[in-house]
Amino acid sequence: MRDFRVGIIGATGMVGQRFATLLENHPWFHVTALAASARSAGKTYEEAIGSRWALTVPMPESMKKMPVYDAEADLDKMKELVDFVFCAVNLPKAEVKALEEMYAKAEIPVMSNNSANRGVPDVPMIVPELNPEHADVIPAQRKRLGTKRGFIAVKSNCSLQCYVPLLSPLRELYGLNKVLVCTYQAISGAGKTFERWPEMVDNLIPYIGGEEEKSEQEPMKLWGKVVDGAIVNAERPLITAQCLRVPVTDGHTAAVFASFDRKPDIEEIKKIWDSYTSIAQEAQLPSAPKKFIHYFEENDQPQIKTARDLEGGMAISAGRLRPDTQYDIKFIGMAHNTLRGAAGGAVEMAELMAVKGYLD
Repeated sequence: MRDFRVGIIGATGMVGQRFATLLENHPWFHVTALAASARSAGKTYEEAIGSRWALTVPMPESMKKMPVYDAEADLDKMKELVDFVFCAVNLPKAEVKALEEMYAKAEIPVMSNNSANRGVPDVPMIVPELNPEHADVIPAQRKRLGTKRGFIAVKSNCSLQCYVPLLSPLRELYGLNKVLVCTYQAISGAGKTFERWPEMVDNLIPYIGGEEEKSEQEPMKLWGKVVDGAIVNAERPLITAQCLRVPVTDGHTAAVFASFDRKPDIEEIKKIWDSYTSIAQEAQLPSAPKKFIHYFEENDQPQIKTARDLEGGMAISAGRLRPDTQYDIKFIGMAHNTLRGAAGGAVEMAELMAVKGYLD
C-alpha cells in the first residue's frame, strides 16, 4: 500500500486529538496538515491545544510544532498538502455539511466523524466489518457533487458500536424483528473529562440530546442496501432506545433485548460471534482487530476498565447472553467510544477505502 498524506480537520478537539495519536505511527497514513477554527489558525498545534489536551497518551512530538490552518479559509493550502482528510469538527450540522462538501468538491476525500451527512442517501456510513459494500455508492455521490476524486464517507454514531455489530450476524440468519436497547455512555462521548465536567462525578444524566433518535435510525442505514446509486434503509427491525450519560471516562455499554422470526439457540449465537470475520480481517487492515467480537462467560463481564482496550480499543465485547421473558434474548455489549466508536472507526474506514482504491 502506498503512503497517503493526511489532514485532520478539527484537530484541537477530543476526537481530533485521538486522530493525532492513532495516526502518529500509522503504516499507510502520515499527517501532513492540521486544521481547526479561525481561533486556532496561525498557532502551532501545541499552542492551539494549550492545557486542553484530554488524552492520557501524550501529544505526538512530530505534530507539536506543526502549524494549524483555518479549516475554511485555508482550503487551497490544505489541497496542496493532503491526499484526504479526517473531519471531527464541533459546528452546527448545516455548517459541517457545507464544510465537508467544500472539501469533497475540492477533490479531497473526507472521512467524517460528524453526523451531518449520515442521512444523505449517497453518502456511505461504513463499519468495515459490517457493510463494506456500501462503498459502491461513491460513484453516484461523485456524479452528484461533480467530482472525479472527492467524496464524503461517514462513520456511524459511537454508541451503535456497542450492539449493532452483535446483532448484525444474527439479523439475516434469524430474522431480527424487534430491539430494545439502553446505552450507558461515557463522558468522553461529550468531549469532556472529569476535570472539565465535575458535575458528572457521582452522577447520572438520563438524557443525551439526539442520541436516542440516532440509536433508532442509524442502524437501519447500516443494514440497508445500495440500489440505483443510493442506500435504501432496512425496514426491520423496530428499534426503541434510551441513552444515559454515566460517570465513566471511556467506553459505552449497552443492555440489549432482541426478538427474531426464528428463535435462536444461545450456544449457536456464541459460536457465530466467536467465528465472525470480515474483509477487515481478511485484508489485514492495520486498525482492524484480529478478533472482532470477544464473548465473556463470567456474569460480571465485560467490564469497562478491563475490556475497553481489547485489540487496541477496536474490539467489541459481549456478555450475559441469555433467554428473556418478553424478548427472545438479552445481552450486554461494550465498545471503546473514542477508538472503535469514533476516531479508530474512521481510520479503519479510510483503510478500507484505500484497499478498495477510492483514495487513489
